[in-house]
Amino acid sequence: MRLLIMGPQGVGKGTQASLLSKHFNIPAISTGDIFRFNLKNQTELGKKVQAYLDRGELVPDELTNSIVKDRLAQDDAKNGWILDGYPRNASQVQALDAMLEELETPLDHVVALEAARSVLLERMKKRAAEEGRSDDTPEVIEKRLQTYEKETAPLLDIYESRGQLVSVNGVGEINDINQQIIESLS
Repeated sequence: MRLLIMGPQGVGKGTQASLLSKHFNIPAISTGDIFRFNLKNQTELGKKVQAYLDRGELVPDELTNSIVKDRLAQDDAKNGWILDGYPRNASQVQALDAMLEELETPLDHVVALEAARSVLLERMKKRAAEEGRSDDTPEVIEKRLQTYEKETAPLLDIYESRGQLVSVNGVGEINDINQQIIESLS
């Protein structure tokens, strides 16, 4: 199973990707987690990424694409994967399509989690307090939501036109949402 999990920041993509990873026994690959690992360990990649995150900007496509391509080619992703946080724009969709063609691994489904903006803002405020993430300030959150609406949300139309989109309400009990996703993929 090869899945994308999409939706605005704070909708629960990471939580659901983790649960789906266990259910399908495939790795959940989060570009955000890859970047945060490198930030925490102050790698060269981490230093490059920090400047973008502090300004509430997304990491440039070229850098993100190369990280994703490298990760999808690793052995544990041979039988499937869940991508969380990628693609974020039309250019990345094209890059992902090329990667998957080169790896001979077609995409199965795109899960779109949805929630009201007020719910997202409250969740991210709580996450910022609990995790102390530098990218969860009110100003940065607002900028990220605007970027999602402008650049990423339109991608759902691409996957819907390909017959790969599954939309699920991201509000409710975590396990109920997870069950809805699994049932919609059957």
